[in-house]
Amino acid sequence: MTEKKPPVAAGDLSSDIKEYIWEMIQNLNVPTVLVGLGVIVTVGFAISVILSEISKEKRKAAKKAANPKTLTDPNVKVPLKLVEKHEISHDTRRFRFGLPSPKHVLGLPIGQHLSLSAQINGNLVARSYTPVSSDDDVGYMELVIKVYFKGVHPKFPDGGKMSQYLEGMKIGDSIDVRGPSGRLIYLGRGQFQIIVNRKEPPVIVKVDQVSMISGGTGITPMYQLVKHVLKDPEDKTKLALLFANQSENDILLRDELEKVAEEHPDVFKVWYTVDRPSEGWKYSVGFVSAEMIASHLFPPASNNLVLMCGPPPMVNFACSPNLDKLGYDPKLRFVY
Repeated sequence: MTEKKPPVAAGDLSSDIKEYIWEMIQNLNVPTVLVGLGVIVTVGFAISVILSEISKEKRKAAKKAANPKTLTDPNVKVPLKLVEKHEISHDTRRFRFGLPSPKHVLGLPIGQHLSLSAQINGNLVARSYTPVSSDDDVGYMELVIKVYFKGVHPKFPDGGKMSQYLEGMKIGDSIDVRGPSGRLIYLGRGQFQIIVNRKEPPVIVKVDQVSMISGGTGITPMYQLVKHVLKDPEDKTKLALLFANQSENDILLRDELEKVAEEHPDVFKVWYTVDRPSEGWKYSVGFVSAEMIASHLFPPASNNLVLMCGPPPMVNFACSPNLDKLGYDPKLRFVY
């Protein structure tokens, strides 16, 4: 039998809203009565809930219209101008790039990255980065990047091509940006969309805990995730980070991480390990070990996802073997 919907008096709400209200009432399972000329009256709090939902949808639509996305096609390059550059340490910089208009947002889903490309010494060079800004930041995006200078590291005598190029950019110079890219998207409230096999549809993983292992500049996607979880009061996901670096001076975003850990101890905790400790160093020393993972990350469980981002030797020879040893499920691991 076809369900009969209540009539609504002429001149009342628009047909779309009438339809929406009726569907909401059915979903809420709230009894209805008809009075007067067929105006809907709901029992209890139903109308206020419905109008609140309508208001939310209107706000979302208005925000989307007011703040167009910059990155909508990973195959299209968008030139962005450098508008600010700040020195964080002797080899780390915070670069701010202006978006196409003061109303634009970057449009990068949490968990995704972008690519910068430029002609350097006659060759096209492209590198992937994760911004430390988000779509809450309107009109600009920010990257925190470690500059690998020429002649500093014996294994890389020429230094980093892209990082040195960025270091040499002047305010007003432009660089090409593409995105979004990546196999993971954080949907919020513990839900991750992950492409395990590019030939198959993505899978949805729902967890309560996220254990993160980062090395060097691999901290940026983790920091992006931490910020996003904290801005949603309804996101109850717990986060733990093990952060490996060569020395204490190499720890990117340390002040920001420790501020979050101090202000939200029930949500986020961080632990460090370095190869060359300074005097009085109170954290771990050396490569990521099974003992570090067991002591400072969440234990193996079906509700715990392990995220890793760092140099391949760290992931392949330190992280993965020790996760295997401790019994972490390979299906609940993701490497950026």
